[in-house]
Amino acid sequence: MTKKPTWFKGIFPALVTPFAQADTIDETAYRALIRSVLPHVNGLVPVGTTGEFVYLSEAEKQRAIQIAVEEAGGRVPVVAGTGCATTRDTVALTRFAKDAGATAALVVAPYYLKPAYNEIYEHYEAVNKVGLPLILYNIPQCAGTHYEWWTAEGMAYLDNVVGIKDSSGDMPFMMTLLEKLKGLIGIFGGHDEIIAAVLAAGADGAILASANVIPDIWQEIYRAVQAGDLAAAFARQREIQTLVRVITRQGSVQAVKECLSMMGLDVGNARLPMMPGDAFRREDREELRIQLERFGKIPPRQVTYRVAGKRIQASAPFTAATPAEISDLTLRVGEGFAGPPFFELAHVDLALGERGGPVDKAIDTALSTAHPGHEVRLIQDSPRTLLVPTVTIRSEKQSEHIYHYAARGVQRAIEASIKDGFLPQEALDGLVMIANVFVHPSAANRQRIEMNNYKAMRAAIRKAIEARPTTEELLAERQAARHPFRYAP
Repeated sequence: MTKKPTWFKGIFPALVTPFAQADTIDETAYRALIRSVLPHVNGLVPVGTTGEFVYLSEAEKQRAIQIAVEEAGGRVPVVAGTGCATTRDTVALTRFAKDAGATAALVVAPYYLKPAYNEIYEHYEAVNKVGLPLILYNIPQCAGTHYEWWTAEGMAYLDNVVGIKDSSGDMPFMMTLLEKLKGLIGIFGGHDEIIAAVLAAGADGAILASANVIPDIWQEIYRAVQAGDLAAAFARQREIQTLVRVITRQGSVQAVKECLSMMGLDVGNARLPMMPGDAFRREDREELRIQLERFGKIPPRQVTYRVAGKRIQASAPFTAATPAEISDLTLRVGEGFAGPPFFELAHVDLALGERGGPVDKAIDTALSTAHPGHEVRLIQDSPRTLLVPTVTIRSEKQSEHIYHYAARGVQRAIEASIKDGFLPQEALDGLVMIANVFVHPSAANRQRIEMNNYKAMRAAIRKAIEARPTTEELLAERQAARHPFRYAP
């Protein structure tokens, strides 16, 4: 016996809901998003977790479903998110989705008040009577309720239940679903970090937040598994692991929206109380930007540098706000922050300038002056780079952490910035930098000291060159301002 529909397989993006400045659904951006993913996906999922369904009014949910159905145009199935906190509202929205032409409904477990398992079963039993194919949805990290396998098994035998999506990231639970339900209904993964493994284990597909951003890569992974090339699938998953880890663990909705913005599709921000720069931290944004560049999602563009009286053409994945000509490099500042873990957090304050300018003179002054416990070191000749420890050095261990591991991270960041095009090769002899580097006295993990200083310095260089953050960015994110070290009480 099988109830699994032939269409329920492959990669489905959990669509974000774009918002305009007036905090209304941006229908133009929503349609553009759908059109951008359609060539690479097997279906669409509007009004899910990534679609911020809990922040949408009933009318907004309905409109988002309608738009997705219209844009799909019968080319791919539309699985509408219809889960609500109450059975009454879930039934009503599921009826609407059916009438609007949705292929199926994705129904999350009732949330917040954490109903008992029998109550969950009876909830789905009521929704089942609507007559629209249903996809069960387990996401305990948000809903607060984790299905037991026997509850899922029982619900799978309801007439209209044709599939289940598990976003728990709980691999033993997924394996039990495959043991009990494979062949009866479709089984989808929803936790981006383990999808290659889930597909290889026998799942039929995945509904993913990151499929808004890299649907083509997810399609590669899915097809590789279908072709039996597990080595290729796992290799590709490893390549995108940093990207999907940040999206999954750090404010996924805002993370996806900022990825799309960096890729040139402005979908606005997540609705309050979520905000840029808080759950989705600024250091995570810098990491995502670099990952998007790796996969060709942010194309390079030409910018002219004026350094030491020369005009130098550079090609790099600059932000849209970066001017076509970078002409005043007398004094630029940039800040970078990277972690974890707590004691190995890196914080780099960077001053960048031209040879013979104030930054260069500051380097000369620092080198000619004694700084007990804060000895400065010239760690690179081109561009001339001074490392300044911001914490007093009191032991050989601290000295090694600063002058070897942190310094090596800073040097690697300079090399990466040259390769990326942010520090053009022809401009190196005309540039100077001072890197103020923080390493906590209790730090121990030398690998993370180096890696975090590499990430922090790389971000600081980009911010200095691009003059970020802008005044507009600072004002827009003032409510999310936090001390970067977030000291524990």
